[in-house]
Amino acid sequence: MKLGIGSYTFPWAIGVPGYSKPREPLSLMGLLARARKMGVKVVQICDNLPLNSLSDVGLKNLRDRAEETKVEIELGTRGVDPKNLLRYLEIARYLNAKVVRTIITENDLNLGMNKVLDNLKSVAPKFAKARIHVAIENYESIKSRDLVKIINKLRHQNVGVCLDTANSIGSLESTEEVTKLLAPHVVSLHVKDFKIIRFKHKMGFKVIGCPVGKGRLDIDWLLGVLEKEDREPNAILELWTPFSGTVEKTILKEYRWAEESIRFLRGKMKDG
Repeated sequence: MKLGIGSYTFPWAIGVPGYSKPREPLSLMGLLARARKMGVKVVQICDNLPLNSLSDVGLKNLRDRAEETKVEIELGTRGVDPKNLLRYLEIARYLNAKVVRTIITENDLNLGMNKVLDNLKSVAPKFAKARIHVAIENYESIKSRDLVKIINKLRHQNVGVCLDTANSIGSLESTEEVTKLLAPHVVSLHVKDFKIIRFKHKMGFKVIGCPVGKGRLDIDWLLGVLEKEDREPNAILELWTPFSGTVEKTILKEYRWAEESIRFLRGKMKDG
């Protein structure tokens, strides 16, 4: 298990739709530079920094810089469209990435579960031949038990789960429940901490992000469950940094939280 950051560690620095653009958006090379500065070994590049539209020269520059800085790359996209997944398989081969994380979206589910399964079945052998994993992330659009059903029906060793420690709150599932269900299938891990706070008027709750170690996430328990299942995925820090009045102020908080979280995780992980 290696400690890493990703493009969703710094969503505000990259740019969040609906908000003003950062004065100097974080680029791919900037993300690698952050990883080097923070001393982490893995960078997961997801759909907020899409690689499928990057030129051949851009991909070569990314590969060269990753090799130069000795940073392992993982990829991320959205959906289960075979054409898109196979394009990411090509990119993963080129960048020596071993994981392509994806999410089963509402649009995928609207086509029906059989179509989702057929799409995944059509690409799984090619991922297996390349020894690259498809990691399906738990998300509010799908219950964890249904994600397990998909994995079990596929029965393919190169299709597993990207466990996110907070996403399934949106489907009324606790981190503990989700982890226990998905742990046997985990090939990628998003470490994300959060707080659940009751409104002052007592009618309802709000879920907000926080630095790892400051919220509800029990990292020792999480790592223990994965260890019992003999799972050692790379641990990618992700943040839900709340908006702080301006994009630039929020970016500064995001950077502080990232540094604080990595320091905390490094103290908890064997290979941090």
